[in-house]
Amino acid sequence: MRPEILFPLFAPVTVLPGVGPRFGKLLQRLAGPAVVDLLWHLPNGIIDRSFTPKIKEAPEGAIATIRLQVDAHLKPRNPRQPYRVRCRDETGFLHLVYFHVKGDWLDKLLPVGATRWVSGRVERFNNEIQITHPDHVLAPEEFQRMKPNEPVYGLTAGLPLRTVQKAVDAALARLPKLPEWQEPSLLQQRRWPGWAQALASAHAPAGPAELLPEAPARQRLAYDELLANQLAIALVRAHTKRLPGRSIKVAGKLRQKVLDGLPFSLTASQRQALAEIAGDMASPARMLRLLQGDVGSGKTVVALIAMLDAVEAGAQAALMAPTEILARQHFATLTKLAAGSGVEIALLTGREKGRAREALLQRLADGSIGIAVGTHALFQEDVVFKDLALAVIDEQHRFGVEQRIALSSKGSGVDILVMTATPIPRSLMLTAYGDLDASRLTEKPAGRQKVTTRTVPLDRLEEVIDAARRALERGAKIYWICPLVEESEQVDLAAADERAAQLRGLFGERVGLIHGRLKGAERDRVMAGFAGSGIDLLVATTVVEVGVDVPEATVMVVEHAERFGLAQLHQLRGRIGRGDKPSACLLLYAKPLGETAKARLTILRECDDGFHIAEEDLRLRGAGEVLGTRQSGMPELRLADLAAHADLIAVAREDARLALSRDPGLQSPRGTALRALLYLFQRDQAVRYVRSG
Repeated sequence: MRPEILFPLFAPVTVLPGVGPRFGKLLQRLAGPAVVDLLWHLPNGIIDRSFTPKIKEAPEGAIATIRLQVDAHLKPRNPRQPYRVRCRDETGFLHLVYFHVKGDWLDKLLPVGATRWVSGRVERFNNEIQITHPDHVLAPEEFQRMKPNEPVYGLTAGLPLRTVQKAVDAALARLPKLPEWQEPSLLQQRRWPGWAQALASAHAPAGPAELLPEAPARQRLAYDELLANQLAIALVRAHTKRLPGRSIKVAGKLRQKVLDGLPFSLTASQRQALAEIAGDMASPARMLRLLQGDVGSGKTVVALIAMLDAVEAGAQAALMAPTEILARQHFATLTKLAAGSGVEIALLTGREKGRAREALLQRLADGSIGIAVGTHALFQEDVVFKDLALAVIDEQHRFGVEQRIALSSKGSGVDILVMTATPIPRSLMLTAYGDLDASRLTEKPAGRQKVTTRTVPLDRLEEVIDAARRALERGAKIYWICPLVEESEQVDLAAADERAAQLRGLFGERVGLIHGRLKGAERDRVMAGFAGSGIDLLVATTVVEVGVDVPEATVMVVEHAERFGLAQLHQLRGRIGRGDKPSACLLLYAKPLGETAKARLTILRECDDGFHIAEEDLRLRGAGEVLGTRQSGMPELRLADLAAHADLIAVAREDARLALSRDPGLQSPRGTALRALLYLFQRDQAVRYVRSG
């Protein structure tokens, strides 16, 4: 499928000169397996080699490029000692120092009497000037090859900077001549270079300003990536919308039974979201809608009402959650809310086995079950619905576009509603979920208590434990979240184990522990104990594990809050304040706090609007982490910075829409160039959805 002109860029990095299997593995870990991945690995700094003093004028600590004459080789008697090469100019002497020298390569590199240009960091040792392991040693005729500004790249252990620089130069030499896919007027207006020129400039920054996201070359490359992303989204959306849909219009008798039984009335934004969803379901085109709402904003009620409309029309609905624990929580909530409707709701996870599972599948296939709640188990081949009309997917950022399509293929013309409790900044919304219409729940349901948030240094841990004791005596339940150490689950676990043991020593068996490695049944047992009776203080490692509704929980302690993102901390805080009692969230931090961490904790203390918090999180941390770096389903952006390039996203979206409205099959010269762009950014799946002819 990929055009032949792009083959040189999708060859493995080991085709580059000087990159064997060892460096190939390291480059793959650093940037990716193909030559093109190296091109997307832009420099993050510069070494200025333009300073060319005489020896006597070279200050200690400076990077200097000096013209020298080789005077003598001072070989060590003991191989553990350094090998020194004495060099001179008209102002004095300088030693080049090398460790662990084997063979005669230094004699060849620096023959006595020869003139050499040497570049490296100047040091003073025993009153002598020296450069240890210089970065460059060049004969006078080679001097022009050295860049006055040398790009510096992010590295991985065992990979020298020189190797990456040479590999990138070799990758740039493989650039094919591609047709221009950007509108000439846009390039002119923004003063952007052509694609190949932009890449060459980005990898050869002339000064610090060219490392910034606003630099013309970087803006151009970011826009290329954003345009590929928006084109792919538009193609997937058009493909899904073209699939036959169905129109669901009902009198709303089932929804009314549920609404009559609710102990509260719906908020204005819940009513607005329901009107938008009903409008989509009534339309003959397929619904693709994202329901965004803060933790506790009432998304589940909205989803239930939409599902009841599908059931009233004689069809079925399914709700899929990312974890078993969340699926069980949804099942419990929906069963309680829908009690008056008479609709049968069933739970299907990986744990249902044997005859019980067979019986459940049979009732799904014959239509007796109106609403199925489950995990990925709902995707499995043997799961057959009689007539699935609506699929609701919870915590959307864990499921990619392909999984949305897989679930919708379980029925004919299936409408899709995806829900997320992670408020998503607008720029991220357009890049990740541009194929979806969006509804936002902005108010908290009536009766929700405000949560007081306090920041406390970790050295006051004893006071926090005393406060926990007082809260337990009042009958409160407490979440105690342990530090998040991204790199190692082992460390997470050890920290949580240790804290649980300490708290158990003080409060006995009322303390429970939950973490990602517990088996499903054990996790459910602990959570049930916390939601019911027996466990009053729950120590937990990860965010997902505590996604269960416990109205009695009024205290949340987060250790090392500075290691969490703003959005994650806000999510955690949303787990309390669900009952009618005032709640408190204590964020424990280690001193000293960096500027970003301080800003993050201040925002959290002063604000409880999830959407504002998410925008700030994006500004402070960048897109990769807003939804948690471990989450899947997010498009990986290598060149665009969503905070710095936010204005380009809307431009790219409009550009993609216009291009496809003029040329749905991408057959014109620009259309052909845009196809190459899609392949270049590995949006191969989207190319399949291009309309032919």
